[in-house]
Amino acid sequence: MDSDQYGRDPISISPPVGRLAIVADGNSPDPDDLGGTAVSLALLQASGLADRLVHYSHSCDLVRGDRISERAEKERHSLMQVACDVTARRWGGFDSLKFHDALWEQEETVNDLARAINNSSASDPLWIVEAGEPDIIGLALDASLPAKHSFVKVVTHHSANDDAGDFYTWQNILDFGVEEVRIPDQNVHLKVALEAWDWAKDHHDPRIQWVWLMGKIAEVDDVVKFQKGKWDCSDAGMVLYWITGATSGGVELGTVEDVKKLLLDYIDK
Repeated sequence: MDSDQYGRDPISISPPVGRLAIVADGNSPDPDDLGGTAVSLALLQASGLADRLVHYSHSCDLVRGDRISERAEKERHSLMQVACDVTARRWGGFDSLKFHDALWEQEETVNDLARAINNSSASDPLWIVEAGEPDIIGLALDASLPAKHSFVKVVTHHSANDDAGDFYTWQNILDFGVEEVRIPDQNVHLKVALEAWDWAKDHHDPRIQWVWLMGKIAEVDDVVKFQKGKWDCSDAGMVLYWITGATSGGVELGTVEDVKKLLLDYIDK
C-alpha cells in the first residue's frame, strides 16, 4: 500500500466480526483512562467503526481504596464522564450510545452489558475490552445467559487489571466459559514522554487538541506520581488491536505513530 501525502504508511482497518464493549475504570488511583478513553473513541470513529461499539462504561472500580480520597474519586467520575461525552460529541458517531458510570449506575451498567452478551452469537460475537477491574464484566456474565458465554471474547493486556477485582478474580471470569484474548502490555509503546504527543497539542484541529488535553489532565493529576511527564493511552492499544484485526493479525503492540496515522488520516479527509 502506498504512503499518504505526508509519508505515513497506511494502517490496515480490518476488524473481526462482532461487536465491541469497553469497560474502563478511571476512578481508581491511575488516571490513564482519561487519555485512553479519548483515544479509543477517536480511533473507532476515525476507522469508521463507531457503530460497532455497543457498550462503554467507566469508573468500574467498585470499592474505593486508600490511595485515592473520596473527593478525588468524585472528581474522576466527573472527568471520565466528560472524556466520554465530549469526545463522542466532537468526533461524532456515537449518538445512540449511552456512556455508563459503572459505580454510580451499577445496575443499569450491568444490565446493559448483559444485554450485549445475550445478543451474541457465533456470527456476531461480543469482544469486551477489559480496561479496568473485571468485576463489572463478572457481574454482567453472571446476569446473562450461560449459553451465550462461548460467544464472548475478553481482551486484556495487563495483570494489574485482571487481578484487581474486589468480587471476581480473572479465573472467575474465565470460568464463565468466555474466550481469553491476551496481548502484550500496551504501556510499552503507549505510555510515553509527554513530548511524544506535541503533534496533537500543536495541531490546528480542536478534535485532536481535545484528545491531547485528556491525556494532559491525567499527567497533571495529583493523586499519583507515576504519570508525571507521561502521556498514557495504554488501554486504547486493545482497541487498536481490535480495529486492525484482533486475533487475525491485529497490531499487538500499538505505538503513538499508529494512533497518529489513523487520527490524522481521518482529519485530513
